[in-house]
Amino acid sequence: MAGLMLAQAPSFQNPSSAPSSIDKPAAVSPAEMSINSAFWGSSIKLNCSPSHALCKASKADRRAAGLSARCDATKVMAASTAMSGTPVRSTSILVVGATGTLGRQVVRRALDEGYEVRCLVRPRPAPADFLRDWGATVVNGDLSKPETLPAALVGIHTIIDCATGRPEEPIRAVDWDGKVALIQCAKAMGIQKFVFFSIHNCEKHPEVPLMEIKRCTEKYIVDSGLNYTIVRLCGFMQGLIGQYAVPILEDKSVWGTDASTRIAYMDTQDIARLTLTALRSEKADRKLFTFAGPRAWTTQEVINLCERLAGQDAKVTTVPVGVLKLTRLLTRLFQWTNDAADRLAFSEVLTSDVIFSAPMADTYVTLGADSKDTTTLERYLQEYYTNILKKLKDLKAQSKQGDFYI
Repeated sequence: MAGLMLAQAPSFQNPSSAPSSIDKPAAVSPAEMSINSAFWGSSIKLNCSPSHALCKASKADRRAAGLSARCDATKVMAASTAMSGTPVRSTSILVVGATGTLGRQVVRRALDEGYEVRCLVRPRPAPADFLRDWGATVVNGDLSKPETLPAALVGIHTIIDCATGRPEEPIRAVDWDGKVALIQCAKAMGIQKFVFFSIHNCEKHPEVPLMEIKRCTEKYIVDSGLNYTIVRLCGFMQGLIGQYAVPILEDKSVWGTDASTRIAYMDTQDIARLTLTALRSEKADRKLFTFAGPRAWTTQEVINLCERLAGQDAKVTTVPVGVLKLTRLLTRLFQWTNDAADRLAFSEVLTSDVIFSAPMADTYVTLGADSKDTTTLERYLQEYYTNILKKLKDLKAQSKQGDFYI
């Protein structure tokens, strides 16, 4: 599918309104959003226009690096004329970021509910065979290479964007430049709904590059004219397994801070379920929701819960917030450590005295969902420890050794 020519594209809605290319933006409105350049290690001010204009510095950076950000809408419009009337099924979904913690749950849920799921996956040494095994179609594409996007969007009704950059990548490459290219292509090719996952309270932290980019992307989608649903998230329960549950079982150190941040973690399976519910509801069209778990937890409360369920004490190493701030300042001094500094900025927010949570009563009513179906953190970790301890017990029973160490 990734190798399809644009001439095979189905008809597109209102092709005359499509931009001629991503690098040729529409008129810019007087209102502009600014990403603070200090956090990019640059003296250039980055302006993110809410009227489909690319960030000027981002475009220059791409050209300097030899990357094309053009979604050739001229060919798209020609194809739409040749293939006028080709229907696009409302059950056809493209999941971007399908191999990630959230993306894979969205794929499974969508397949279970009868959707035809296509997954945009970057070329990788280990192929995403598990997605094919589930019944999804996998196409190769890369948000940092916009020329790979149009073919992946052929015949797609809805895009669900779960993607984010890898830790070793510059934050802008995927989370801003790549998303701009994807949104422009979606607009040019007549995608009928765009679901975007953002971060709770992103508008309150312009000093954090990732959160400011999320805010800019939200605005970009709203002003694109696409039919959208934006979902802000607080935190994944799955992330707590590697961070706390496993190290405590293995008698290794777990890292915490001296801050009292509270996070309403949510199971990604519940996020996927609610997302697919929103996809079917017209009440979710052009709306922004925040998905949060039933309760907000501090780091120490999570550690205490893991200790109780594991039946052993944790070795906690506390990192003062001041150390994180100092580390970020030091990494900002060097060009090659700027990306690390950007990610440390995000960790500072998570270790400050804030609450990442939101009331969900109205959201459940709007989506026609039942709050009782949402997994609590106690239940999630209880199921994990019950399963893992049973497996460890079985392994110990089968072992010929007198002692068994985790």
